Amino acid sequence: MLGVVVIAYNDAELVGDAIRSALAQGPVVAEVVAVNDASSDATAQVLDELAALHPKVRVVHRTENSGGCGTPRNDGIQAATAPYVMFLDSDDILPEGAAEALVTAAERHSTPVAVGACVRRELPEGRDVRWQPALYQEPALLETPADLVPLVHDTLCVNKIYERSFLTEHGIRFPDGRFVYEDFLFTARVLAAAPRIAVIPDTVYVWHVRRAAAQLSISLAREDVTNWRARIAAHRQAVETLREAGRAELAAACRTKFLEHDLRMYARELRLRGAEYQRDWWRLTREHLAAFEEGEIAAATAPARWTARFLLAAEEPRDLLRLSRLSADPARLLPPYARKGDTPVWSDDLPDVELDGVDTLPLAELPLVVDAALRTGAGAELRLTVRDLYGRVGAAGPRTAEVSFVPRGADAPARTERAELTEVDGGWTARVPAGLTGLARAGRSRGNAGIQFWDIRATVTCADGETFATALRLPEGRQRRSVLPSSRYGVLLVQQYTTANGSLAVRIAPGARDGLGAVGARIRRLSRRS
Repeated sequence: MLGVVVIAYNDAELVGDAIRSALAQGPVVAEVVAVNDASSDATAQVLDELAALHPKVRVVHRTENSGGCGTPRNDGIQAATAPYVMFLDSDDILPEGAAEALVTAAERHSTPVAVGACVRRELPEGRDVRWQPALYQEPALLETPADLVPLVHDTLCVNKIYERSFLTEHGIRFPDGRFVYEDFLFTARVLAAAPRIAVIPDTVYVWHVRRAAAQLSISLAREDVTNWRARIAAHRQAVETLREAGRAELAAACRTKFLEHDLRMYARELRLRGAEYQRDWWRLTREHLAAFEEGEIAAATAPARWTARFLLAAEEPRDLLRLSRLSADPARLLPPYARKGDTPVWSDDLPDVELDGVDTLPLAELPLVVDAALRTGAGAELRLTVRDLYGRVGAAGPRTAEVSFVPRGADAPARTERAELTEVDGGWTARVPAGLTGLARAGRSRGNAGIQFWDIRATVTCADGETFATALRLPEGRQRRSVLPSSRYGVLLVQQYTTANGSLAVRIAPGARDGLGAVGARIRRLSRRS
């Protein structure tokens, strides 16, 4: 019933695992079409050996490298014979039952497309993060173009199956050659045809993220501004494709998605780039945003639309730390909190950048700031301060803070502490015990005897019943390492640091009696990748 197209270029070490995961799907997979994009390593040999062992595997050897992912996928569509086709990259895998779940959904509802959830698996630690989780909470049948609007946020082509006859009827193929972010345009072409789509909550694709790989994937190789230029170009073509097909609602949603996802992802990293990159990025972004309609900007969530308006108003790079934290997840709006009359604005010198929604949005939707720092001496404790935002927090009356210590990659906290908040100058403060030895013990009980990574979140409850939850912010310059005596482990090496999203996190290395320098060096390397 299903043909799985696996594309590979110089990936002899991993492509076998990808193909075996497709074969393990059972009889629902009728064929695996492996396309070797003129690899110069042993990929061709690995594929030929697999084809000799498994009758379902057929190999297409390209004689010239295409320069991208689109052409080999098109070759796979052309070579496939099964009614449905699915795409699998050579360094990813299909989880058990994925193909059966997708084909069953497509057949039950007679739809040419079926989609399921994807997880990003961070390697080597194995932490799974669901991709666009809000789209895949429960089964659904999307029957009209309006129903398809949420799917604009999921530009992946790999967590879906497609009826080959549907692709052929509408002439849907990937862009050929060196086209970066080919998924954007392919997905736009699919949505432009307005098919009925079956949605399932099952995890159907595991996207492996290898940040330490010698050759980073396109989605991770963002340090050159050409990557951003390519992303803008792909997004622009996707919008044009939807407009030309008469899907104005989908085209507008595509632009709003750009503000909420693409723009925020790059903006939060901007302050870490060089001055030349920052200038080029700023110019490219403002040129692109200038074509957006006000309704497309206004439809975005509050942090995203504020960011777009700020970038359009500021002619040169500025306020980069503030921009970074507002673009992070969770979003935080750092001071100053300026007003133009009664209207919250970005700053006194950019009074036309209005922060609409500050006065009306629920607390849970505002980019609130909770500062915190870990005191690691005797009686280790976490000291946190809830900051006000244009009077919204003060009006709600913050009363208590519940602090959760969550092992990296876990769904539930290992420990939760509750404390009363006390009003002080600049906000409301509380102290909760950190119990570092207890955290180390909890980490070891989960099988982590080495360096442990702990995320910390706080849920604030107010007198009026409103609550908000957020990760904590470690103020700039407060990162530090401490070596603490421990009756249980001899010594604990503890570091509080800021993650890439600007959140406070803690690393604990229990029992690090020897090799302290090596452990510290490893922590510094990991910190740069977080």
